[in-house]
Order: sequence, then structure tokens, then C-alpha cells
Amino acid sequence: MSSLEEVAEEIRLCRLCPLWRSRTNTVPGEGRRDAEVMVVGEGPGEEEDAQGRPFVGRSGRLLTEALEKAGLRREEVFITNVVKCRPPDNREPLPEERETCVSTYLYRQMAAVKPRMVILLGSVAVQTLLGKPSVSSVRGKAFEKDDVVYFCTYHPAAALYNPANKTTFFKDIEKAKQLLESLKAFKKQKTLDDA
Repeated sequence: MSSLEEVAEEIRLCRLCPLWRSRTNTVPGEGRRDAEVMVVGEGPGEEEDAQGRPFVGRSGRLLTEALEKAGLRREEVFITNVVKCRPPDNREPLPEERETCVSTYLYRQMAAVKPRMVILLGSVAVQTLLGKPSVSSVRGKAFEKDDVVYFCTYHPAAALYNPANKTTFFKDIEKAKQLLESLKAFKKQKTLDDA
């Protein structure tokens, strides 16, 4: 199994799809190596491309605020994206770009972190990792796949573009945190019952 550092170094050198040609920096992701929660967005934006860090622009500030309001500090989670390079003009990543990044890097990051929950932000993450048609069809819902719980909500950019989505986004992050606590309590009880 690869370490997060090994995967990050491979991402920095990556030329597997055309996105490398227009990037300033790759954005592998950041956070705790053993985070219970992994947050997966679509791809880096302009600020992220400039800094090489995920969710540092306006969407990132809103995500950090929502996490903190729910009782999760940004430093406690691992934050990354489906694609690790900014698509030109912030267009949606193409299916082949998504597939390349997910199969080559994201699944290995997930295997290294071993999160209990993955929060999927927006339709690109939901489509790519769960095969669902859109985030609106599954928003606020959780799915279990390969022993990982996936929780679906809007991308924070959707809350910035449509303020009506902001309240829903904050409630969803709170719901995800409550679900995480329930999962932890269930596992603890199961351990006690098995003893």
C-alpha cells in the first residue's frame, strides 16, 4: 500500500491526462493521515491551483465554516478532490480525467487514510464515486460501499451561487457529523458485545 506522501509525489509529477499542461500546481489534498472523515470535491479552482492546497478559496472558507459549525475542525479531516489539477476555465472534469485521477490516486489515498466516512461534495464527486446521476438526486443521503459510508451534499460553490442552498449545505454537514457519531457508537457497542 502507498503512503499519502508517495501518492502526493506521484501527483506532483503526473502527466497521465492533458490537465497537467495548464496547471500551476497539483493539488493532492491535505489533512490527517488517519482521518475519520475524508471530504472529496470536484477539482481545484484558481486559488487552489495557485497555492497547491484544496479548498482555500471562497468555497473552501464556506466548507471550513460548515465543518466547524458541525464540530469538525478542518485539521481533523482529509480534504481532496476527484481530479488533482485545475481544469481550464474551471470547466467540469471530463470522464477520462476523472477516471484517471480516481483509479490512479484517489482510491490509493482512501486506502491510506481509511476514513470511516467520505463526504462527497457536488455532482462530479457523486457521479464519479457512486455512479449516481446528480447530487440533487441523493443530497443528504448516505450510502455504504466497500465498508465506507459515503454522504452526499452540495458543493460549497452551489451554496455561494444560490444562497438558498447554504442553509441546506450547513444542515447536511451537521447530519454527516451526527451519522459519524452514530457509526462510532455502533462500532463501540459491537466491540463490547463481541468481547
